[in-house]
Amino acid sequence: MAAYACNNNQSNNLVVYPYNFIDFYPQNANFGVVTPQSLGVINPSLISPSQVLVPCNPPVFLVPSFNFPLNPSVLDQMDEERSLSLVQLMTNEGLVPSTEEEDKRRNVIQKLKEIVLAWVKRVAWQRRLPKEQIAETHATILTYGSYGLGVHGSESDIDALCLGPEFATMAEDFFVVLHNMLKSRPEVSEIHCVKDAKVPLMRFKFDGILIDLPYACLHVLSVPENVDVLNPFFLRDLDETSWKSLSGVRANKCILQLVPDLEKFQSVLRCIKLWAKRRGVYGNLHGFLGGVHLAILVAHVCQNHPKGSLNTLIANFFKTYAYWPWPTPVMLQDPMLPAAGYPSETRSLMPIRLPCSPHEYCHSNITRSTFYKIRTEFLRGHNTTRDLMRPDFDWHFLFEPFPYSKKFARFVKVYLSASNQDELGDWVGWVKSRFRSLILKLEEVQGLCDPNPTEYIDVDVTEPHIVFYWGLQPGRTNLLDMVAVEKDFLKNIHNGFQGSPGRMELLVVQASQLSKSSQLDSGSGRRTKACWKNLDYNRPRIPVYSQHLPNYIIGYVDAKADSKYPSAGG
Repeated sequence: MAAYACNNNQSNNLVVYPYNFIDFYPQNANFGVVTPQSLGVINPSLISPSQVLVPCNPPVFLVPSFNFPLNPSVLDQMDEERSLSLVQLMTNEGLVPSTEEEDKRRNVIQKLKEIVLAWVKRVAWQRRLPKEQIAETHATILTYGSYGLGVHGSESDIDALCLGPEFATMAEDFFVVLHNMLKSRPEVSEIHCVKDAKVPLMRFKFDGILIDLPYACLHVLSVPENVDVLNPFFLRDLDETSWKSLSGVRANKCILQLVPDLEKFQSVLRCIKLWAKRRGVYGNLHGFLGGVHLAILVAHVCQNHPKGSLNTLIANFFKTYAYWPWPTPVMLQDPMLPAAGYPSETRSLMPIRLPCSPHEYCHSNITRSTFYKIRTEFLRGHNTTRDLMRPDFDWHFLFEPFPYSKKFARFVKVYLSASNQDELGDWVGWVKSRFRSLILKLEEVQGLCDPNPTEYIDVDVTEPHIVFYWGLQPGRTNLLDMVAVEKDFLKNIHNGFQGSPGRMELLVVQASQLSKSSQLDSGSGRRTKACWKNLDYNRPRIPVYSQHLPNYIIGYVDAKADSKYPSAGG
């Protein structure tokens, strides 16, 4: 029998009854609010918004007792052997890129810096700045995300921020001038602009490597190559978009400064990201943990165990968050920031504070369903790694793909299609950005769902498409009115979408009806980045003239472009 408790955010009291936790995600689990008076089983959708369903503690695995004292060196040796076997697993999984791949990425970044430097001098000339000032002006590129933290894989993209001076605007200079300069390069392909995102950016491939390039405008005439983004001087009077664009770079820099052992931090984070992807708890748009969430969680554990081995840090990661008293926020120890005196984040179920500012928290889409799934997987990880003397221990068990088809009898099938691949990318990206509303609606009518982030393709379907399969727990009834859910979600995704919408269909399917090509339990699905607003190259295009040089054309845009952010040509 599995035991569950309810965390009441108003009182922060967690009432737990000591029932054995056998199956971490049972197919026919019952969910309820445990109170001292009763163990009445109710549907999670009936729980008040101030209460959050959480799984209780797993059984304790004790180290076997011996009739003789254990030599500490034996435990140290076993700990080292586990760490070495984990390093070998990382190598076998291809988590660490080769020297050639690293060199290729460094060359791409260096070329981007050269292009950006030429771009800012061209913009300065268009502004008719003095020759001496043009010679002195600079712009630069700073990396962040997995590449900036040094935990990227061989197939990872690069998150790179373009930092320009105050006279270089986003609408004209970044999305038109720099776009056209990049588009003319033979190394650049598949370039388009993502202007409707919270952080507008350009996305393209450079020598085959996917690049996400947002822009931030600093109130200086020249941006030094080694600009300190934590220096308040460079953060003066930033507009909201530039501030959001800078947050990732600033968070990365703080994390790298605050971890006691960078190499161990990187190794642990690589492993935790692999675990999160395999267990289906990685993906911010689906309500799970994103890259910055995991980086801060790992950094917090590294700070608390500065001398820990790789094995010890992994075990302590799961132990820490299996019993973390959410919604108490996770925050890094930063001697430059006061430890207390700032308001806590009350809107998030799992608040994680950004290390660069005491007032900022990681953006989160976590719902009651995904909160439960994440907590369950933390507990499973703790149950797996806690016993150093466990004779049958194997790291592969920790990283086993989540067995969706064994855990769920029914699935919501989210089918997205379009007339061609370009339009499909637009449509999928837009719909994924609205997934949280669909998850909340399913929780309302069903009680609990598991929004598997992996994307699948049905080989029997010829049109461009993507399929998601989300697990459904048995709720109040097995008759789910998917027509009403689909109608409600269609209204949401059609509101604000600019472009040619694709098709979206929601179906409830049984596990026995799943296509063999889906391979839900293999962990071999595909993932794509959310993007939209691709340009149709057959549309008429008009020249854009400089606001500073009469009759000077700075580029061409879509004839139907909006005035604030004209399309830069895709």
